[in-house]
Amino acid sequence: MTYDWKTNPKRTNQHPDSDKPILSVPVSDKQWQAIVNNDASYDGQFFYAVKTTGIFCRPSCKSRIPKRENIGFFENADQALAAHFRPCKRCKPTRKRLPDEEWIAFITEYMDSHCDETLTLEVLALLSHGTPYHLHRTFKKIKGMTPVDYIQHVRIEKAKMLLTTFDDPIAEVGESVGLSNTPYFITLFKRKTGQTPEAYRRQQKQHLKEAFSNGT
Repeated sequence: MTYDWKTNPKRTNQHPDSDKPILSVPVSDKQWQAIVNNDASYDGQFFYAVKTTGIFCRPSCKSRIPKRENIGFFENADQALAAHFRPCKRCKPTRKRLPDEEWIAFITEYMDSHCDETLTLEVLALLSHGTPYHLHRTFKKIKGMTPVDYIQHVRIEKAKMLLTTFDDPIAEVGESVGLSNTPYFITLFKRKTGQTPEAYRRQQKQHLKEAFSNGT
């Protein structure tokens, strides 16, 4: 099967009712080598998009090389934008600078849904095609806190929900929110809430018991 994208420069396989990034055609071997080698001679011939990050780039982009099964190509930037991919902050495939608010919104959404994973500043910078320094500075300017502070907040809030809802061991709760080091999880939880995870769980159960007894 062949794909003639040039007959319709805005054609994608995006469902008209979807606002999530959808990949187009998988890259060829030649395109893959151009991406791996950051070959600038292919810039303008195609753009590649990464489904796990929702970002599209030039072949010459210096960002971390994604897994081949996670990428597809577009003939031009309009196709990628129409498929709801964001332009890379580093290589600027649209020749325009991505607004800081949009960049940080993407990173925030990623942290919200991946808080159980290892999310260092370096990892987040690689995923979002930026530098750790610029990410730290821009995130704090937009959100009023650092990326580390934000992910800690997300993890503690999720841990509070798990402690209240389930009876899993404290170590498993910590692991579920990306804090597999149990002593550190307990220390961080107490620093953020004023209680240990176990004390918080007992308090919440007591509150629920009293509320049930009072019929509220």
